[in-house]
Amino acid sequence: MASLDSSRIFQTGFGFWQSKVLLTAVELELFTKLGSQSMTGESLGKMLDLHPRGIWDFFDTLVALGFLNRDGNGPTALYSNTDETAHFLDKNKPSYIGGILEMANDRLYRFWNDLGIALKTGKPQNEIKHSQKSMFEVLYEDISRLEQFMGAMRGISFGNFEAFAQKFDFSGYKTLCDVGGATGLLSSIVAEQHKHLECTSFDLPIVEPIARKWIAKAGLSDRINIVSGDFLKEPLPRADIITMGNILHDWNLEKKKHLIRSAYEALSENGVFIVIENIIDDDRRTNAFGLMMSLHMLIEFGDAFDFTGADFWEWCTEAGFKRYEVVHLVGPCSAAIAYK
Repeated sequence: MASLDSSRIFQTGFGFWQSKVLLTAVELELFTKLGSQSMTGESLGKMLDLHPRGIWDFFDTLVALGFLNRDGNGPTALYSNTDETAHFLDKNKPSYIGGILEMANDRLYRFWNDLGIALKTGKPQNEIKHSQKSMFEVLYEDISRLEQFMGAMRGISFGNFEAFAQKFDFSGYKTLCDVGGATGLLSSIVAEQHKHLECTSFDLPIVEPIARKWIAKAGLSDRINIVSGDFLKEPLPRADIITMGNILHDWNLEKKKHLIRSAYEALSENGVFIVIENIIDDDRRTNAFGLMMSLHMLIEFGDAFDFTGADFWEWCTEAGFKRYEVVHLVGPCSAAIAYK
């Protein structure tokens, strides 16, 4: 019998160490402030207002984890961003995805400490635990928190939406409505790449000014319609394509089925309904991130959950859809596509 190796157990068990190092670097805006510069540890530490005791351990840990480059050794060594951190974690670049990491640090890190309680009670372990209000009620009470959440969703969705815009064949369709469109990111990416499409971003009235700001920043105000409404209470805008990006997993089974029926009713003849999520593999063995996202839905909402492609197709069949497919996008994310 080959000797057993415990290293993976320790690596996972202490995974919160490396997570907190990266999240703290994002919180300190290290990668943004470093930008395209190369700096000594002492200079970088002073710029970030850090105590001398921790700077070498902190920066060199980021080097060892692959999030900083270091040229040389000792006090004269120069630290700089890697290609990845320069591209994805510099706030001054449109490719910034750190919003989701900011939210992970500010909110999610402490809530996951109560995963065991969530598993025993089936109850949310976020703000709801203390205020008795839903997560979305709490978000909508504070515009700054709502904007942080919207920025986080942009960060986690950008690569997936880009891949979707490139992989799906839009040629046979004229209109698209993104339900729960938030900042209008999906509509913006699709409108930019497929000029023939008329795009609509649909979300609650409180989100509208946030969406208008981001869409104007992209120079697409004349290409994207912004429609306000409550997708749980009102009919969806009619379209050839209806998309939901990281929306369906926020709800329990009853509301999932309601949203699917609403999409079916709003679609034109031969329309298509597309859900972009961390679709769990049908055998529930390989998409660990998708499964952990479902645990996160437990922590955030209690009765909400992520799902497999087979689950999605069962619900879509009930609504009347004729066929479906799952198209892999990036990493753990896929597009589940149902054809009317």
